[in-house]
Amino acid sequence: MSGWDMFATWIGANANNGTWYIGGVIAASGFLTASMTLVWVGILSYALLIAASWMGYKTGLGAMALTRLSFGVRGSYLASLVNVVQFIGWAAVNTFIAATSISYLFHDLFGWAIYGQPGGTFGLVVGIVIMSVLHLLSVSMGERSVQLIERIGIILVIIFVIWESIVVFKTVSLTQLIHWQAPQSLRLSHGAAADALAAFNLAWVTAGSDFSRFTTSKKGATAGTFLGANIGLFWFAFIGLVATIGTAISLNHFDPNNSDPSTIASRLGLGVLALLVIVITSTTANAVNLMSAGTALTNIVRRLPLTPALWIVTLAATAVTFIPVVSASFLAVFTVFLDGIGMFLGPEIAIFLVDYFIIRREKVSYGALNQRNGAYWYRHGLNPVAVGAWGIGIISYLSLKQWAPVAQTVGSTFVAMAITALVYGCLTTLKLKKTR
Repeated sequence: MSGWDMFATWIGANANNGTWYIGGVIAASGFLTASMTLVWVGILSYALLIAASWMGYKTGLGAMALTRLSFGVRGSYLASLVNVVQFIGWAAVNTFIAATSISYLFHDLFGWAIYGQPGGTFGLVVGIVIMSVLHLLSVSMGERSVQLIERIGIILVIIFVIWESIVVFKTVSLTQLIHWQAPQSLRLSHGAAADALAAFNLAWVTAGSDFSRFTTSKKGATAGTFLGANIGLFWFAFIGLVATIGTAISLNHFDPNNSDPSTIASRLGLGVLALLVIVITSTTANAVNLMSAGTALTNIVRRLPLTPALWIVTLAATAVTFIPVVSASFLAVFTVFLDGIGMFLGPEIAIFLVDYFIIRREKVSYGALNQRNGAYWYRHGLNPVAVGAWGIGIISYLSLKQWAPVAQTVGSTFVAMAITALVYGCLTTLKLKKTR
């Protein structure tokens, strides 16, 4: 992958339905608060992505193979399992939103009921099947599918988002956006918005090295990754934020459940072409999601080739996509999913970054990565210090969620990560001193 491929991959990873939707979700915190949170959380999160991407560039190893250094050969299976689950979840989120767009297309073309109306579930289900077939076709090409899809999709995505931006700002003025506030019962605090965005952004940190290992471009692995991810995030989440508030102002009604791009594009009168591009952006994002999930699965089942692993996670994502269909609210399922990501991924990331950059100072014993009783075997293949610090991080996250001074201001995620990093660093340093 060239430096351009890295840049395009990470724009495509964030220039999608899920990013639009997260922008609509944090709209409940107000325009200024949401915009400020987008900037600082994005920069901090993707600074960590640079670190993870550098690890892949330097070692040539995928993300989950690198967790063997800190969690142990067998302990990496735990991190891999979390990655498989979360990327299947993200693939399902994007597929659901794209399938919603397809239900709108069927309404325009054949007069079928829109999802959310009586009889509208049928169009959604057909949309899920169509998206899943597209994903199966794309992943059958293996890692090259990401490169091809991103090169083609990024051009369409950029054209679409410019068009969306023009239409949205014709609808409402900046003054209206700034002064709009969500109803008190639906309002989101700064900390809650930060936690939602952090969970969204940190998911990519555990995939960074899965792509940077394919590049010989130092700038692509660092600057290309950072700029691509942030441009995709800021642009699409901001448009999602503005479009959601603009729709609420136009209709004099705010419902965070209707923050998806299909509903808003329809209400703004953007037409069939906009819905088609929403489907395409889902494919660009899911090329990254499914590749990362499949790669993590091969770390657990080592004899499993990558392409069959990609088929497995794609079919699993299809099954998970039906969960919101039978639940009361897509937003409710999405919120629970974000909480789970923040709780597990934040501490995990803190551990493997501290281990690689501070404890090991970027030194890797490649021969020990698969070696029983080697440097990364620890105790029965598991590093108890890493697992213990991970547990403390999870408990910290849950506790901080209940403490208003943190939960309502900066959020729980990054504070829990800092606690985890400190605990793991101190315990590992003490352990090393005792063994010398």
